[in-house]
Amino acid sequence: MAEHLPFNALRAFEAAARHLSFKQAAEELFVTPAAISQQIKFLEDSLGIELFHRLNRKIELTEAAKRGLPEIIEGFNHLSEGVSLIKQELEGSALTVWTSPSFATKWLMPKLPDFRRAYPDVDLNISGSRDLIDNGKAHNTIPADNFKRDKVDIAIRFGQGDYPGCHVDKLISVSAIPLCSPELLNGDKPLDKPEDLRHHTLLHDDTPYEGRPSWSTWLEAAGVSSVDSNHGMSFNSAGLVLAAAVGGQGVALTLEPLAADDLADGKLVKPFDLSLPMDLAYYVISLEETVDKPHIKAFREWLFDSVRQSAAA
Repeated sequence: MAEHLPFNALRAFEAAARHLSFKQAAEELFVTPAAISQQIKFLEDSLGIELFHRLNRKIELTEAAKRGLPEIIEGFNHLSEGVSLIKQELEGSALTVWTSPSFATKWLMPKLPDFRRAYPDVDLNISGSRDLIDNGKAHNTIPADNFKRDKVDIAIRFGQGDYPGCHVDKLISVSAIPLCSPELLNGDKPLDKPEDLRHHTLLHDDTPYEGRPSWSTWLEAAGVSSVDSNHGMSFNSAGLVLAAAVGGQGVALTLEPLAADDLADGKLVKPFDLSLPMDLAYYVISLEETVDKPHIKAFREWLFDSVRQSAAA
């Protein structure tokens, strides 16, 4: 076991030896020159050896002090590095997650209590941004500099999965489905077959990204030409589309993962079986150099576990 070391006295000696001045050492350590002198005298008495030659207007290191000084300086440097590593570990317990507002609200937030119970010491910062939806090829990348600049650990993005310089895994494949409230389905207007949509308000997701689900595409797949695919109400958020559908304001065409909880809770139902598979998907993205950090790895694994549990339900 290492002997007890007089830390304050060693710190005073190290500073005075570097500056060859009790006064400058005192200024560095925010104490008085007399306090520096007392600490060094205490260290000399403890070691039983003189460390400085005290001359008229200056001090000089003794040979013994010269031999020991480099190791003491290195020791303090190691202490400083150790403290920095501890701080990094504390900072590393916070996790910043980027995703689109609709995905955050409709898919991620309801599941987060499970993660918090499993990892109570990880502080979460959830940031909703539409930049996390591919809006054409010009926006089909997430520069690594953005992660570093904004201190982002994980992004969950809806797109094509082409993000150079990043570690990318597909989280959820997506289909577009029509949904409505049970009250609307059982109301006085028929909704037994796709042609019956002409009696109802179509709810459109106008979030600006290429490849988004459109009523015209779904109706074409259903073989229906008697319904005006442009009529109804439009929203710039999938979350708003779903809220309108839950409120019985019409029939929504939306991404199935975003509606999973509303379907499970009986707030929404599927009037038809036809779903439209999409080329886009939700992807989990991190920097290659940070993807294996414990808190990032834990969150990524939890995301995939959540998807598997939802699929098995």
